[in-house]
Amino acid sequence: MALNETHDEYEQQDLKRNLSNRHLQLIAIGGAIGTGLFMGSGKTISLAGPSIVFIYMIIGCALFLVMRALGELLLSNLQYKSFIDFATDLIGPWAGYFVGWTYWLCWITVGIADLAAINNYLMFFNDGIAFTPVEGAMISIAAILFIMGLNLVTVKLFGEMEFWFAMIKIIAIVVLIAVGIWMVVTGFTNESGAVASFSNIWSHNGMFPQGWGGFLAGFQIAIFAFVGVELVGTTAAETKDPKINLPKAVNSIPIRIIIFYVLALLIVMSVTPWDQINPKVSPFVNLFSQAGIAAAAIIMNLVVLSSVMSSMNSGVFSTSRMLFGLAKEHQAPQALGKLSKASVPANGLYLSSVALLAGAALQYFVPDTVRAFTLATTLSTILFICVWVMIMISYMRYRKLRPELHEQSTFKLPGGVFTCWLVILFFIGTIYIMSLETDTFEALKVSPIWFIILIIGYFGFYKPRLKAVVDSKI
Repeated sequence: MALNETHDEYEQQDLKRNLSNRHLQLIAIGGAIGTGLFMGSGKTISLAGPSIVFIYMIIGCALFLVMRALGELLLSNLQYKSFIDFATDLIGPWAGYFVGWTYWLCWITVGIADLAAINNYLMFFNDGIAFTPVEGAMISIAAILFIMGLNLVTVKLFGEMEFWFAMIKIIAIVVLIAVGIWMVVTGFTNESGAVASFSNIWSHNGMFPQGWGGFLAGFQIAIFAFVGVELVGTTAAETKDPKINLPKAVNSIPIRIIIFYVLALLIVMSVTPWDQINPKVSPFVNLFSQAGIAAAAIIMNLVVLSSVMSSMNSGVFSTSRMLFGLAKEHQAPQALGKLSKASVPANGLYLSSVALLAGAALQYFVPDTVRAFTLATTLSTILFICVWVMIMISYMRYRKLRPELHEQSTFKLPGGVFTCWLVILFFIGTIYIMSLETDTFEALKVSPIWFIILIIGYFGFYKPRLKAVVDSKI
């Protein structure tokens, strides 16, 4: 069968718009409340102190602008199904190839970090005793198989699962805020003798107790907390009425950041002074443990476990869609471009799940879950930053090549091209900050290996394949 005929066959298969506004709104919330908040914020607080709230606001502002650019791009042409489509159209085939495969690896590394987090949280139910490497690997494999099974059914089931996962996160954070305020109002005293008070936020050596060095060091894990916020873009191809629902989801991001990040962490640091928070324990779980509410601590552990499963669920979903898009452009094996009877790219799900098994191997070779988590999150953050920068570059190309579409847009990026350059400079600065810390620099050093693999793949496999497709159509 000729390659163009194969392409036509896959063109007849397309993703169905089965996600409702209810699903999209909660996916947007779920994407803005990730594993980095529940597990990583303890370490970030230990590095930056109360200035963590400024870190989250700065990063949140930058990511909101990325989402506005993404929203305008996707709505300018409803044939754009993902990052791959507009990057290929506006920059070139190499850009689509780079973005698609890099975003795939982004979520694979997030999945590996999530597996480390799952093992870390389950230690709570094992009397705090670390699992053996074999036990950790088995737990990881079970989690991968469970998530793969969920995604194989229908996209609507994915939407429902994400809806309820996100709902659990929202309820948990709202309850935490309410309990925390009650503890402050009643002057609760924890086991170490600290009295809950809003003054704890600034009375322990000020808002920047670790200086500018600590403030900058907090950016790596803090920015990882936001990965997944762009999930709204990857679900656009399967969302009903995107012109109405996508702007709603994007514009609600700032208020969610203020409530779920800033307010929640201010409450945590009011109840327990920042210098008494254990960086290896989720501060959300710690708050209830400090209060001596054993049952609540167990429930919160289950909540953060559901948050990790939500992150993995989203990751497997988005990687399979990226592989589907790459296959449609002949940038990946054509088998990945086939849909199952349930309109799900099943082969992409299988490949992503196999890749996630590397996470199970990581549990075996790096049994220290916090170190494994830091390595995986740093690499993931670097890759996500590359994708976010490519979105901004695509937007600048769109403004240059399609000015008439920008004029017609009802969902414009505030500040336009100037905003793009500002956001890109911010991300470059963030990568520089990562080079200053020993543990994050470790992952930064190995990241170029991925780009070398991409270059070899593009010139060795993709370009010859693209030439064969073009020649077959002549």
